[in-house]
Amino acid sequence: MPEAPMNSTMLETRDVARFFDVSRPLIQRALSGEGRRMLRAVDGVSFAIPKGTTLSLVGESGCGKSTVARLVVGLYGPTRGEVMFDGRPLKEARADPTQRQRMQMIFQDPYASLNPRWRVRDIIAEPIRAFGLLSETAQIEARVGELLTQVGLSPLDGQKFPHEFSGGQRQRISIARALSSNPDFLVCDEPTSALDVSVQAQILNLMKDLQKQLGLTYLFISHNLAVVRQVSDRVGVMYLGRLVEVAPAETLFTTPRHPYTRALMDAIPDLEMTGRQRIPVGGEVPSPISPPSGCPFHPRCPLANDRCKAERPDLVVARGTPQTEVACHAVEEGRDGGPQRQEAVAAG
Repeated sequence: MPEAPMNSTMLETRDVARFFDVSRPLIQRALSGEGRRMLRAVDGVSFAIPKGTTLSLVGESGCGKSTVARLVVGLYGPTRGEVMFDGRPLKEARADPTQRQRMQMIFQDPYASLNPRWRVRDIIAEPIRAFGLLSETAQIEARVGELLTQVGLSPLDGQKFPHEFSGGQRQRISIARALSSNPDFLVCDEPTSALDVSVQAQILNLMKDLQKQLGLTYLFISHNLAVVRQVSDRVGVMYLGRLVEVAPAETLFTTPRHPYTRALMDAIPDLEMTGRQRIPVGGEVPSPISPPSGCPFHPRCPLANDRCKAERPDLVVARGTPQTEVACHAVEEGRDGGPQRQEAVAAG
């Protein structure tokens, strides 16, 4: 099979949704006359990740980021929509072992994602054995040593148990395990959130170097905007299970268009004391069990009008910033002031 060009799409989601039934037991509902309650964790998310690039998803806790991560690796099945992996439906790809090994996941907590009873060499070798990549013990041990060296550890560390390592070292072991099946695509679910800031930088630099060396494609999940800016080619902003803005990383940070994205940027401390104008966002995040009508952000949005309360906006190309897609009636109608006004505000 000929190799696909580097600019082709590695992963695509098409109107993917995932709902969870959080209803009380049937008898209790019957006695109280209560209907079923569905939690809309993800509600119609569409994006594409070109090969060799990184798409990051950001947003507040509970917005659906980690659910998207589990959907794209097949840990959850979608309630609606479809996930495509390298041009094939994910169900077909997951059924093919040669395709399944091309996708791996790095989990958030390095203390919980490694088996404490296994030595590191066995943890890293497990995908090699599971996919039948190597059969001889000497070959497997040599490969494990290569992977440990690749992530900045020693081959001798394979004899140890996870509890003998620091958090950053454990995450390096998790990365080595993810790389052991020779994947093309990695889902990184907040891989640095449990680490100290100095260790975060080391892990991020390691991941960027590995991406260049191996041509990896990343879906990166995080709530840390500084981390996202460092690693991303494009960034998607999620709110209440939906994408509200998708843009190149630098464009998003210099010219955010959606009011929610601008609120996230305003939350970053102004260390240079530029005196830039900030627009506070009040209220609480609505419940995903009973989301508001129309735009999900309208109860907290300073630009909301009657149309926002009644009509759900689609993710479309933003006026004035052709590389940005935004789901906002105010941006579509020009009520946000446009990118020129925002650039002037950012400049103080």
